[in-house]
Amino acid sequence: MSSRETHLVELVDEAGSTVGSATVADAHTAPGQLHRAFSVFLVDDQERVLLQQRAATKTRFPLRWGNTCCGHPAPGMTVADAAAQRLGEELGVAGVPLLEAGVYSYFAEDPMTGRVEREYDHVLIGLLPVGTQFRPDPAEVARLLWVSVPDLLARLESDPETYAPWLGGVTDRLVAHLSERSPERSGGK
Repeated sequence: MSSRETHLVELVDEAGSTVGSATVADAHTAPGQLHRAFSVFLVDDQERVLLQQRAATKTRFPLRWGNTCCGHPAPGMTVADAAAQRLGEELGVAGVPLLEAGVYSYFAEDPMTGRVEREYDHVLIGLLPVGTQFRPDPAEVARLLWVSVPDLLARLESDPETYAPWLGGVTDRLVAHLSERSPERSGGK
C-alpha cells in the first residue's frame, strides 16, 4: 500500500482543469490538494450496485463501505483508462465499458488516520455482464456486497458513519444517471 502513496496524481482547479501534480501522500495530507479522482459503480442486470468494504490497510477511511472501486488517474492518463486498470487490480475484472455520470467535488477528513480527501471525483458506471467472477485483492477489498439503489440510499441515511464520506455524493450522480435512462423518461422523446 505504501508504494501507491508515491504515485503521482493530477492536481486540478475548481473547474477540473489541470494545474500540476503531486504524490498521493502529499495530496492527501492536510489541508489537502484538489486532485482528479474517479469512483466506479458496477451495476448488474437488476440495477443493483456492487459495494466494497475498504481493506483495513487503506490509508484513508479503512473498513468503510464505498462504491465498487475508486482511485486516481496518473497525470496524462484518461479517467476511463485509470478506472479500468483499478477494476482489474482491485477486483480482477476486465473489459467493462464505463460511462461517465458526472462529477462530485468534496472534502473529507479521516478521523482515524488524519488523512484528507479533497477530490474532483468523476463518477463512472459500468453494466456488469451476467456471470462475471471477481477476484478481490485482500490488500484493497475486505468484502463485497450487492445492494439495490433504494437499499443503498436507506443505508446511507440510517448509518452514514459506516460508509465512505464520498459515497452519498457519488450515489446522487448514479441515481440521476439511472433516472435519465429510465423508460418512463425516454418514452416521449
